[in-house]
Amino acid sequence: MMLATVSISAMAQNEGEKSNSKEEGNRNVMLNAASANGPREIQIGLPSADVNVLENGLPVTYATNPHSVNTLWRGDASLSHQGLLKIAETAITTGNIGYAVNSFTKLGQKGFNGTLNYKSNHFGLQEFSLNMNGDMGKDWYYSVNMYQDFDPGTFKIKSTPYQDRTQIYKALITKRYNNNAGEFTLGYKYSNSHNVYNYATQSAPFIYVGDGSVKEYGKFKLGTTSYLPTENTMTYRNMRTGELEQTTLYDACLNKSSELTLMNKYHWDNGLDWMVMARYDHSRGAMVYQTPMALVDLKSQDNEGLYDYKYRGLDGKVNSYDGQYVQSRMSCLNAGTIDECLFTSELTKKFSRSTLRLGINEWFYNIDYCSNTTMYDQSVPADGTYALRLWDANKRDSYFYDFNKNASEYYKGHENKLALYLTHDWDMTDKLNLYYGARLEWQSLKGENAAVKNADGNFVGRFADYHLGATAPDGTLIAPADLSYDWINYDFSVAATYKMTKNFGLTGDFTYIVQHPKFEAFAPATMPNTNKISVPLGRVGIYYNNQWLSLTSMFSYISKTNNNSTLNLQHGSEIKAAPLSYDIQTWGWTTDAVMHPFKGFDFHCLFTYQKPTYKKFETSVTFNDGYTGNINATGNIVAEIPEILIELDPSYMITKDIKLWTSFRYFSKTYANINEAYYFNGHWETFGGVNWQVNKRLALGCTVVNFLNQTGAKGSIAGAELITKDEAKGIKNQIMTGSYLRPFTVEFTASLKF
Repeated sequence: MMLATVSISAMAQNEGEKSNSKEEGNRNVMLNAASANGPREIQIGLPSADVNVLENGLPVTYATNPHSVNTLWRGDASLSHQGLLKIAETAITTGNIGYAVNSFTKLGQKGFNGTLNYKSNHFGLQEFSLNMNGDMGKDWYYSVNMYQDFDPGTFKIKSTPYQDRTQIYKALITKRYNNNAGEFTLGYKYSNSHNVYNYATQSAPFIYVGDGSVKEYGKFKLGTTSYLPTENTMTYRNMRTGELEQTTLYDACLNKSSELTLMNKYHWDNGLDWMVMARYDHSRGAMVYQTPMALVDLKSQDNEGLYDYKYRGLDGKVNSYDGQYVQSRMSCLNAGTIDECLFTSELTKKFSRSTLRLGINEWFYNIDYCSNTTMYDQSVPADGTYALRLWDANKRDSYFYDFNKNASEYYKGHENKLALYLTHDWDMTDKLNLYYGARLEWQSLKGENAAVKNADGNFVGRFADYHLGATAPDGTLIAPADLSYDWINYDFSVAATYKMTKNFGLTGDFTYIVQHPKFEAFAPATMPNTNKISVPLGRVGIYYNNQWLSLTSMFSYISKTNNNSTLNLQHGSEIKAAPLSYDIQTWGWTTDAVMHPFKGFDFHCLFTYQKPTYKKFETSVTFNDGYTGNINATGNIVAEIPEILIELDPSYMITKDIKLWTSFRYFSKTYANINEAYYFNGHWETFGGVNWQVNKRLALGCTVVNFLNQTGAKGSIAGAELITKDEAKGIKNQIMTGSYLRPFTVEFTASLKF
């Protein structure tokens, strides 16, 4: 299931620095308030697409659903470099909009070199990363790496042994030739990951007070109490075969990948450089959403006596449930068998005042994917104990129901992108730098999905026990539908920096991207909007640099047309999927400053004000009782997105070997549903720590996450999309479900070089 999320970014790029740099700094990409071991998402004011992470010039994964970045990439000892590509660079070289984490694998060097990294936290995380590299004589080199992660999360869940269990192994052999002018590398990587916490565990009940604040529900502690039932099995109906099958949460999250990589670099004395990167990956990608839906008050006047919930005790006996609340959950078991073949080559020529680059991408992606959905009900334990799975004896005699009814997905086939791109970074004068580039891309998509039309020409929505070969209530046979598309996409970018004085100057850039839907957009029950997706991004501002200050201030505009999304709308206990296509636009002002007021002290601060709004955001769905749920959010502030963002990052070198640092991130008020009915007050995300370089071989560190110990909810409220402002006015101190802030965490790190 593809859930629509939206986010916003501070867009400063430190343009006062040398403008031909492909990367920018000061973003702390691995300092993450949402994950203990993944890169931070740098938000840009648009619905979040794939998190771009590159390794050796190629995307770590072509599509993050169902193969998420964290299952096959970590910022571990195997990497020689990590940076953050600028938006323009990402657009031209990959065709995607947004920042991208840029990383390179550590290759063998002369002698023997080793690095052992260790990380732990007070919840029991154990993370190890070991790299060893060296030479084998006659210009042959090796590099091997092992990564092991045992992460129980911030609370124990009895349905799986870990919330993250990941293994990654890498081995590379390098031949340097022609007096080190050339370098050829053959690499292999194997990864095995059960990544549960990303989508299954990030929800909890709380009391919504009514003024943007929340308080705890009974003894349930946000972030440190499990909201998952203890039972390990899930029953679902296979979308492909129609058979009822069983799996466990841990097994359903299994990701496996085998990758073969070829890299070649060559440098000529005339300033010409040639780079070739190629990778073949055969993998199983998988993720499980356990999305909270309806929250029913059994003891309200409207529901008194309508339900008869039961549960099975440890002794096997059937018992009546006497709790007040029942939570329904939709489990989406996303999985696909994937073959990727990615190839990128670049020629770069350096002249006295400019650098010219010509590149080509040939990216092939083949997938057989489906998302089997299943519903179940659970208790809402006010005493903070583990939840129980329940069933309503008035309706059924088992836990699981509505197989594939709501958000089941299917597609099979391949997508191919062939692109040519060019960039030119030119110091036209000592005062004026001009950077421009363009990308021309052919996107071809061919395969099948399950968007089936009936005799009237309307798409058949999902229904209970939906699968290929099933018969719909109106008599339509559900059979795969062929699809085939060919599109031309293009991007261009231009940036200019003019130095008015030695310290002060003007800067601006404009990037325009034209895309079309990716293969995954064809997964739901209806066809997506296949019109072009256009993304213009323009910025203009000033910069000022001196010995102790580097400052950039910019106004920006970004928009995107034809965002394809699916909302799961809820009325009573019924859930309906509502597809829609909408536009979004964001105006913003960002000021980014790095200060060095005195020796040993650095201070980075970033302020962003923005106004992200929906455009043409309208959809409706009719439920079985005849009620029509309408949403018209045109002009509304984008849900989950703050209008003010502040980042404060001071650090101080106590001695030449000991660094004390903190990082504060402020997010202002955010709306928790599309109709602006519910909202959460602003909050701080805080980090702090000390790093000690004990000697040239040993480094130690201690980091505290959320050291202000703020607790509360964030994101959206489950099942609340149809609630209007008028309806929400009278809602006070009501139990609801949503996601939460990462709890107080103490982390310890050690790095040993040998």
